[in-house]
Amino acid sequence: MSDSSSFELVNPTGNSDLIILCDHASNAVPTEYGTLGLAATEFHRHIAYDIGTAELGRALSAHFDCPAVLGRYSRLLVDLNRGMDDPTIVMKLSDGAIIPANANVDVFKDVAEFEHRIASYHQPYHDAVDQVIKGALAKGGRVPVILSLHSFTPSWRGRERRWHAGVLWDQDPRLSLPLIKVLGETGDLIVGNNEPYGGYLKGDTLYKHCTQRGLPHALLEIRQDLIDTEAGQLSWARRLSDILPPLLDAEGVREISYFGSRTDPRPRTD
Repeated sequence: MSDSSSFELVNPTGNSDLIILCDHASNAVPTEYGTLGLAATEFHRHIAYDIGTAELGRALSAHFDCPAVLGRYSRLLVDLNRGMDDPTIVMKLSDGAIIPANANVDVFKDVAEFEHRIASYHQPYHDAVDQVIKGALAKGGRVPVILSLHSFTPSWRGRERRWHAGVLWDQDPRLSLPLIKVLGETGDLIVGNNEPYGGYLKGDTLYKHCTQRGLPHALLEIRQDLIDTEAGQLSWARRLSDILPPLLDAEGVREISYFGSRTDPRPRTD
C-alpha cells in the first residue's frame, strides 16, 4: 500500500462489508509547510478540516468492526475530495482566508509543487481507499457499502443553515434515499437531500471509487456543532449504529450496479 504518512488506516483487518471514509479528517500540515502562511487559529476552522468526522469515523469503525480510511492532512494542503482537473484541489481562497503558500500552486505556475502535493498526499490516500475496496471485492463475499463522512458549518455567509444533516448523492439512490428517509423519521432532525451541497462532483472520492465501480454508497454531512464534542460524536455514532444495519442489508443494495453520474457527458439527441 502507498505511503502511510498521508492517510490513517483504521482497523484494516475488520469486516469490509462496510467501509468508512473521512476525506477531511485532519487539520494537520506536514512540518515543512508550517501554517501555509496562515494564522495558526485558522486551522481550528472548517476551512482546514471537517470537524468531528475523524472521531465519528473511528467510533463507527469500532462498532461495526470495519475499516476506515482517514485523510491525515488538512484540505488546505490538498483537497482529497477533488479530482485532478478541479481548480479547487489546492485552495487559494477559502471562506475569506487567503492561503499564501498556495498562491502559485497549480498546473500553470508552480507545477513542481502541485505535482509533489498530488504524488505525496493526494494519490496515496486514494491508493489506500482503492486497496481497501479491492481487498473487500477479492474476498468474493458481500459487495461492500461505502459511507463517506463530512461536516458543515451551522451558518454560511451570514445565513443560518436549517439542516441538522444532509445526505449527498449523484444517481445511485440505493443507500442515500433510504438514509434520508430514516433520518427524517427520527423526528428531531431536518435532513437535506443534496443539501447544503450537491453530491455530484466530477472526479470526487465517491465518483472515483464508487460510481465508476457500481458500488453502493452515500455521503453524510452532519452539522459541525452537533459533532464537535465527544458527547455529540457518541450520540451520532449510536444513532447511525442503530439505523444503518437494515439499510445496508436491504434488497438490491449489495450489488454491483451502474447508475452513472450527472456529471458525465450526455449523448447528443439531434
